[in-house]
Amino acid sequence: MKTPILTGFACVALTSFASALEAKAFEVAPVLQASQILPAELLQGPHHRVREMAPSDGYLTHYTIDSDFGVFKCVGRRQLEERVQELGAIAKLAAVSKSDLFADGLKKSVEAPIDAVKNIVDDPQEAIKQAPKTVGHFFSKVGDSIGNAARKVGRKIDESGEEETSEALADTGRGIGEAAKSVAGFDLAKLDTARQLGVDPYSDNQRLQDEMEKVTWAFFAGGLPLRVGAAAASGGASVALTATKAVGLPEDIYDTTPGELNLRDREALVAMGVSETVINEVLLNPAMTISLRHSIVESLKKLPAGPAKAEVIGIAQGLAEVRQVEFLNQALEELIKRHRLAPYQELKVFGRLPAGITADGVMEVPAPVDEVFWTAQVAEFAGRQDLGAGKRRLLLGGSLSPAASAGFQSTGWEVVAVP
Repeated sequence: MKTPILTGFACVALTSFASALEAKAFEVAPVLQASQILPAELLQGPHHRVREMAPSDGYLTHYTIDSDFGVFKCVGRRQLEERVQELGAIAKLAAVSKSDLFADGLKKSVEAPIDAVKNIVDDPQEAIKQAPKTVGHFFSKVGDSIGNAARKVGRKIDESGEEETSEALADTGRGIGEAAKSVAGFDLAKLDTARQLGVDPYSDNQRLQDEMEKVTWAFFAGGLPLRVGAAAASGGASVALTATKAVGLPEDIYDTTPGELNLRDREALVAMGVSETVINEVLLNPAMTISLRHSIVESLKKLPAGPAKAEVIGIAQGLAEVRQVEFLNQALEELIKRHRLAPYQELKVFGRLPAGITADGVMEVPAPVDEVFWTAQVAEFAGRQDLGAGKRRLLLGGSLSPAASAGFQSTGWEVVAVP
């Protein structure tokens, strides 16, 4: 099987020196059994089941989830955990969208336009001046697009009844979300929804995005408080849902609008010595979600100053897949954990992976993987000699096969397991 994620990033990043070992010593990445490597709660839940066959690419395990909300492909244990968390969030949002409170909010949003929309209608020139030019086209249709979408939903609710509400809304949530993005205050309302659900507000899970925008808009435009998980309960309970799992992103992700995060990240990258051209390409890279980019920038701010920061951003600039960006972000997160315990003296790049230099001169290279097998590419990585003969330490986030363990030991690596 091809290795679509790490072939494009980690595998390429790790290959530059020919291994001295014979090809016959190399392993072939296997197909694993999900039931043998996953805990019961990840393997199956009220809204999902993971397929049994889970191929490895030599670094990460590839999973397929069958769920009530579609089929999802996941690369690595961490992404699988995030998707399962998101499926629970989607289920909560679907339940809210079937509630009387949701229907009431949606009808109010049609009958009485919110102040933000009124401001756009009453003073369109001023509204346009305050809006980023990149979203200006939304304002020209904001009244029609939101109104028409909401009325369409309202008609379907009246015609279909509560049981069909979720299905009736499925094809309109995205349209509402696109129009609502131009309305002042909606961004923060959606961020609060994501916080309550314990999910990444900028996740590339399109189904999650559609559901969050649909539900958030109905309550936001209807002038009603949204308490996900409690809003659908009888009696209108309003106790906020506590997230069952931290997203693992900077806390200001939930408190700061996308535009403000863009500005903060740009200023931080300028301070790191990144060129204007690279900064613009990073900000426009569709593979770098706002949350992942901001997390990477925040991590780099905490690490030792030096030219390697701009080098890491240059690597991020060329990444073409969200999962590749996630891998880089996780590698930096691991360096930050170690840096807090014993500050690094220098930040370097090993191949295309960030690395920290300890006070005693050891180069620590993070490997946020599931299980590493001794493939030709791994052997090439382990055998690199072009960065000097100093001591090297692999910060292993997963496990090594027996052959990989022996291979790293024979090439002089110290392997340290990290949580």
